[in-house]
Amino acid sequence: MRRWLAALLLMLAPCAAGAAPERAPVPAEVEIVRNGTSWTADFTFDHAAQAWVFVRSPLTEVGGRPWRPQGWIVETPGVRLERRGYYDALVAADGGAVPAHVLIRFAPFGDRVAGDYDPALLFTDGAVALYSEQFDAFPLADASAVARIPAALAASDIPYSATRATFRDAAGQVLAGGRRVSAATFEDEGDGSYVLFGSAEPIVTDALILVVDPQLPPWLHDSIATATPLILDRYAGLLGPRPGPKPTIMVSWRGATPGLTSQGGSTLPGLIVMRIEGVGMLSGDARARQSNLWFIAHESAHFWLGQAVHYQTPLDSWITEGGADLLAFRAVAAVDPTYDARTDLQRSIEECVALSAGRGVASALERNEFRAYYACGGVFALVAESVSHRPFDAFVRALIEANRDDRTLTRAEWLAALDRASGDPTLSRDIGTMLDSGVADPKAMIASLFTRAGIAFTPGPDGTPRLS
Repeated sequence: MRRWLAALLLMLAPCAAGAAPERAPVPAEVEIVRNGTSWTADFTFDHAAQAWVFVRSPLTEVGGRPWRPQGWIVETPGVRLERRGYYDALVAADGGAVPAHVLIRFAPFGDRVAGDYDPALLFTDGAVALYSEQFDAFPLADASAVARIPAALAASDIPYSATRATFRDAAGQVLAGGRRVSAATFEDEGDGSYVLFGSAEPIVTDALILVVDPQLPPWLHDSIATATPLILDRYAGLLGPRPGPKPTIMVSWRGATPGLTSQGGSTLPGLIVMRIEGVGMLSGDARARQSNLWFIAHESAHFWLGQAVHYQTPLDSWITEGGADLLAFRAVAAVDPTYDARTDLQRSIEECVALSAGRGVASALERNEFRAYYACGGVFALVAESVSHRPFDAFVRALIEANRDDRTLTRAEWLAALDRASGDPTLSRDIGTMLDSGVADPKAMIASLFTRAGIAFTPGPDGTPRLS
């Protein structure tokens, strides 16, 4: 795949000999500016290409639609924003080269997207946090090739460093990396970060840097401030030292939407972002508190299973998402003795059944069924825990230690660890089948996995395994 993509990409010109510039040349630069209620992204491209493809092009979680056309307007004549295959791209209307300068006006997109970082967090006081890598683009010499790019690529397949993005606010400084700066610039390979526009000041404690929506229900504020350090300390004791600096937590509140209880978020180096919404999050009853505690535990787990080691391609997201789910179930049970993880584990089993019948879990990204990575990944993690005859955190710590050099945890390495723990290669064989093609009867397959792994269950009325 890597060689195929390289053939499509325009080769980047080498730097000329001589004194090194303050910043090395890059093929694409973009300046993102907020001026009052107006937002612009001003791109500069250093060479001709028929298409500039946006690396991060997920669909919306609700409706499965491209999100950029809902708020991005290309001001430069003769340039269009088009969806081609799995990617959004800037292309020339006449089929020629995209101009060297392209100006886009946009509205920050605050809804959730599937399987990726939300483009923006919207705060009730008007503050906005933008995800930096939504502006990263790479060139293709032939615009028709965009539609042939696979949905999931390894990080090494895409030149993340091809775009230098600078964020500025005409009203003053922005918040990046937990501190105020006049401008924030990103160009290194990685997952980027969020840049906060607005007057919110971080709350700095010994353990955290908190940026909290002023309308967030007080019990949520207290839960996040209190529980996060406890969860992080627990993971550090079980999984080893947490990578990165003191974490920043950004929490937006989307309001008490009727009939909704929603928590979404993601983890980046040194940063957890949370998006909380719904009338169900107002009360702070036992279930809401446990749900929030689990959410904190899941996102915190990604500092280890996601950053200390990360997957090879997004098709392996089941390793990190399902693993973080099970780590969180176990962490919440340790912190709150009234929590019964079986209810949430049972939900994972039922979702996995629904999302793997006749279709492979690994390719769920192509179908906008990202929940399969969480649900089936959690089922596979439960199998690994059971055959290990020790808590799942011990299985994860061994994976971290074994991959400390390159920090990349491949599917083959995870399955090989399962083989070593179980002594039964049929488990990894059948999980591989579920990953690659799915099975006609996932209820029966999961029941078979559980039986061989020694997980106690009873068949439900429809045959779905029910944990004992």
